[in-house]
Amino acid sequence: MGISYFISRRLLSFSKENFSTPIIRISIFSVAIGLAVMIISVAVVTGFQQEIRNKVVGFGGHIQITGFSDNESMEPEPVSMNQLFYPSLKDKPGIGHIQVFASKAGIIRTRDQIQGTVLKGLGADFDVSFFQKQLLQGNLPDTRSETRSDDMVISGKLCSLLDLKLGDTIRMYFISGSHTLARKFRISGIYETGMEEFDLVYVMADIRHVQKLNGWGADQVAGFEVLIAQFTELDKMAEEVYRSIGYDLNCRTIKQLYPQIFDWLALQDMNVLIILGLMAIVTTITMISTLLILILENTSRIGILKAMGMRNWSIRRMFLYHASFILIIGLLIGNFLGVGLCFLQKYSGLISLSQESYYVSVVPIHLNFWYVVIVNMATLIFCTLALILPSYIITRISPVRAIRFS
Repeated sequence: MGISYFISRRLLSFSKENFSTPIIRISIFSVAIGLAVMIISVAVVTGFQQEIRNKVVGFGGHIQITGFSDNESMEPEPVSMNQLFYPSLKDKPGIGHIQVFASKAGIIRTRDQIQGTVLKGLGADFDVSFFQKQLLQGNLPDTRSETRSDDMVISGKLCSLLDLKLGDTIRMYFISGSHTLARKFRISGIYETGMEEFDLVYVMADIRHVQKLNGWGADQVAGFEVLIAQFTELDKMAEEVYRSIGYDLNCRTIKQLYPQIFDWLALQDMNVLIILGLMAIVTTITMISTLLILILENTSRIGILKAMGMRNWSIRRMFLYHASFILIIGLLIGNFLGVGLCFLQKYSGLISLSQESYYVSVVPIHLNFWYVVIVNMATLIFCTLALILPSYIITRISPVRAIRFS
């Protein structure tokens, strides 16, 4: 590497005074912008996927354990809470929490409005962390007390639709067999997730209301929701859970419960791949053009080096080092721009979005260190390998003509 590396460093310092200087600056700028766009694209799309995924999981957990007769119904057959896996399943590696749930379809009726909803019952073991972050006003029902709470959490969308506010009393009607049952609730909290298909459907209250409406015992629920530590291990953990629950119960992942949402999120990966591919092509073409200009500018030097006995591959390697220096400078600037803008958006929320259209109020950012490293390494390796072929033109340069050309 010695002589080729040494001469390439000298060429880099000489280029500051040559006509190729503006071209090199444009190349560095192009590489920097290309890398910054790639980093931002990956961070935004993965952030968007994570935000939507977390909101869907907040309503149903990562994995649901129910009876086989559930059949996607809002009126499932009860399952006993007295299971060997409950609550010890949460002690398994990779599983963060397990909680009971129950739901019942009903109708909220006000003086001049009516709206069909689903009452989701929250048990004493319910993980409140997700809905605590989504609360706009008030508090969640106290489901840990010995007496049944009449508090209800409702979405801001439903409040706007039904002209309700925090502290209002509402009546909700349910069908139980051939009878219509009414329950009175007080709005103790208002939440907003931005997922309209969930916000307009779900209201939350004490699970004991659902148990009483369905005629269930205190130890009967619709099923169990399992929260796992890493979403990437969802399928693996689903198999672990299935082996733990016995033959008389079924488990389904959140992907199986809402396939349309997760199929849509998976399509976002294709958008990222297209952006990465386009930026890689632009960066590669820019570097190839820069390399050819450098070779053209140093044709006489190439002739002299050949006349002195330097091999073609050593000369080619010299220019590859030179182009790599330019590429690395561009990558460093691109990392500063891309990562810097990501941090700015993440902690300031500078760019906002319409929550009705995008399900999030600001552009979400998920900056993964390994994604940044992979994008950098892939760009460096791909561009360097792509430069090997155009550097072959050096072998076609005749020493005599090159020196005479100078």
